[in-house]
Amino acid sequence: MLCELGAGGISKEITPNKAQRLLETLTPTTPVERTRHQLAADHIEDLRHLDTQLRASRRRVEEAVAASGTTLTDIFGIGPIVAAMIIGHTRDVARFTGRDHFAAYCGTAPVAFESGGRSIHRLSLRGNRQLNHAMHIVAVTQIAHRHSPGRDFYDRKLAEGKTPKEALRALKRRISDVVFAQLRAETTRRGPGGQAGATDTSSAAGLTPQQPALRKNHSRTTTNATTPPPRRPRQRHRGIRTRS
Repeated sequence: MLCELGAGGISKEITPNKAQRLLETLTPTTPVERTRHQLAADHIEDLRHLDTQLRASRRRVEEAVAASGTTLTDIFGIGPIVAAMIIGHTRDVARFTGRDHFAAYCGTAPVAFESGGRSIHRLSLRGNRQLNHAMHIVAVTQIAHRHSPGRDFYDRKLAEGKTPKEALRALKRRISDVVFAQLRAETTRRGPGGQAGATDTSSAAGLTPQQPALRKNHSRTTTNATTPPPRRPRQRHRGIRTRS
């Protein structure tokens, strides 16, 4: 809409303040331009309202993470939002038997394939994708900073002949192991059930569905619930013959 009102619109990132300043410099002349100008002004107000909601939501998340007392934010690349994602999707870390189980749930455990006598590790599409996304954010953040421990690990994998994607997957697996160890240490320190984000009923057993996983077949080929009573055999009545 800004491109239609002004030649080229805004060359860089559009923010409500930049859009407001651009609209103030424009003088619509035709009815169509005046309508677009008003709609653009309405969109600016909507964006400002959304920005206010986002700031308030982020503040609430930061307060909740701080109140939980988690130490996940001590890991390089994990801020309050990522920590909230990890805590919320992990629930009770005690339901995982080990770091391999946790990595499989995160989708950071690569799937091995044998091809031509060479073992190839490919990306796993299983597991919790939101938790996998959180691990991806941490990995990319560490790679972007040369002084981070993840960047040193990433460079070593490249030196070993790994491709950038393979090195990234290896780093995500390493990060998931560190996160699991951190959550397990918090649980040990606080005692059973004291892990942030956990409830008394959040366990592996709590994942059992209350209703059967498979529905009954209601197709017409099945028999009815009430079976009709069996038919009684016919009895032939023989008449009495009399001799004439």
